Amino acid sequence: MTTVDERHRAVAVKKKAGAVSRGRPHWRSRLRQDWPLLLMVAPVVILLGVFHYIPTLGNVIAFQDYSPYAGVRGSEFIGFGNFQRMFGEPAFWKALSNTLIITSFQLVFYFPIPIMLALLLNTVLSPKLRTMIQGIAYLPHFFSWVLVVSLFQQMIGGAGLLAQTLRDNGLQAVDLMTKPDTFIVLVTAQSIWKDAGWGMIVFLAALSTINPALYEAAAADGANRWRRLWHITLPGLRPVIILLLILRLGDALTVGFEQFILQRSAVGERAAEVLDTFVYHQGLLLGDYGYGAAAGLFKGVVGLVLVLAANRLAHLVGEQGVYSKS
Repeated sequence: MTTVDERHRAVAVKKKAGAVSRGRPHWRSRLRQDWPLLLMVAPVVILLGVFHYIPTLGNVIAFQDYSPYAGVRGSEFIGFGNFQRMFGEPAFWKALSNTLIITSFQLVFYFPIPIMLALLLNTVLSPKLRTMIQGIAYLPHFFSWVLVVSLFQQMIGGAGLLAQTLRDNGLQAVDLMTKPDTFIVLVTAQSIWKDAGWGMIVFLAALSTINPALYEAAAADGANRWRRLWHITLPGLRPVIILLLILRLGDALTVGFEQFILQRSAVGERAAEVLDTFVYHQGLLLGDYGYGAAAGLFKGVVGLVLVLAANRLAHLVGEQGVYSKS
């Protein structure tokens, strides 16, 4: 025979279960409620499926001696033969080495630049001046790489402004666009000029979410500008910084195809050959589609592993990362 406490406990459990069930509406009711939002996002989902997920199925040719005339069904299945050949190819390891070196260099010297620009611009009091600087800073993002490389050629190329100025003053002209040893600095400078202003917008949006009362309270307690930056601003930016860092690690083997293919002939393939250009030359120019697909699939798998590992590390330090823990 149940006691009064047990009956009360059972009633409380039923009420809690009822509250949970009421808090989680059926998927049909949610569909009726959220159909405008689903309709708005449908074109993006369709485009992503048609141009990304469906073509991903074509990675099966990485395991074939693929011929476009025979097709996927008629091409010989060779298993991991393309990968074995790829891992034994010195050109692949050189392209991978160049990609990792450039990514590491840009992670140190390029990734902090948008954060610094956002912090500096956030100190500008005049809204008009801030808007003007912001517009000037992110305008190059809309320029094509052809235009960006052409501008740098006109400035620091062999017949550019810098070389001409040196000649006019009796000095030896330099052509910084054709030096393999400084190519990594060149492409990083181009990326900073083109995209740092665009990345700054993300951190400006994150700065706008920090409560101004925190700065007022810290100033009242005697904290100077550097202490407010260290104890309020940077902790407020930390979730966004970690999120973008994880996404950047996911693209660690993607440093930009167009930028490098435009300058590959000027500095040589030993300096400018990265995985993207390697896939292009092996898969399209030489017609070895299965081999090129194997290199592309390797790049995608490594990117996925890096994202999962970085996201796991973010969870260990108490951040949400790209997705939260289940």
